[in-house]
Amino acid sequence: MEFKADRVERVDKFLSIKLNIARNQIEYLIKNRLVKINNIVVKKGGVKIKKDDLIEVEIKKAKKEKKEVDFEIPILYEDEEVLVINKPPGIVVHPAPSVKEATVVDWLKSKNFSLSTLAGEERFGIVHRIDKDTSGALIIAKTNKAHTFLSQQLKNKTLGRYYIMLLNIPLKDAVCVNKPIARNPNNRLKMAVIKGGRDAKTLFVPVFKNLAVAKLFTGRTHQIRVHLKSIGRYILGDGVYGEKDGIIKRTMLHAKELYFIHPNGKKLSIIAPIFSDFLQHLPKGIENEQINNISNRFVNFEWMCK
Repeated sequence: MEFKADRVERVDKFLSIKLNIARNQIEYLIKNRLVKINNIVVKKGGVKIKKDDLIEVEIKKAKKEKKEVDFEIPILYEDEEVLVINKPPGIVVHPAPSVKEATVVDWLKSKNFSLSTLAGEERFGIVHRIDKDTSGALIIAKTNKAHTFLSQQLKNKTLGRYYIMLLNIPLKDAVCVNKPIARNPNNRLKMAVIKGGRDAKTLFVPVFKNLAVAKLFTGRTHQIRVHLKSIGRYILGDGVYGEKDGIIKRTMLHAKELYFIHPNGKKLSIIAPIFSDFLQHLPKGIENEQINNISNRFVNFEWMCK
């Protein structure tokens, strides 16, 4: 794809307007050496272009080869622009050097879904991710336009999720944890509450016994688990920030409800049913309404995180 510059401008801003995509997507293209000015690879988004410069952009298309996929993923919602799935536990969202097994992206390819290409070859369609052991609602972009629209919502918080979890110790009251998170300097595989880290805010609300729900006001890696650790709690089955007990095989964390504005302007809220391995560990005496429509539980507590 080629463009002839008609003004002096930062290359990332110029391409963001021309391609109608967010600037962070342009940063991805530049980082992967997919942008050139007058046949010279661009290394920084702040590089200025001059009138009549030739800007070239390479947007890679999906490869045809497919990994063997031996699982199915429930579809919660689908139209021509977006797809919402209920990711089972134990499945990684997208390929990485350390990932040997099939991923959500491999499953999407195996079903021949049309997917956005903005996030690159390994992350076709992926707007956001959840951890391997975490289950629940995940939104997929089918078009580049939808991907840009949804990515912007992640920034302005009009797209989000409500999580349901089982804790080692019940919460006594609702609590807003507002503590910065950064990479743990003593263990690069973990995150931690670190002074000077990135702002992070989570609202936790008790439901019944050790069942609780959480709403993210930011989207940091391992945010829920790190914030729980900071208040003396952990999610059952979480051997990284808590303890493995030999009975519960995975982290009991589920993205129960996903809300977003569709590219057509309609507000949607999608509920992801809980998987059987989670259901069998629910506290005795719990009723269905206590694990459904969990967004209603935050109405009286959101002021705590303002």
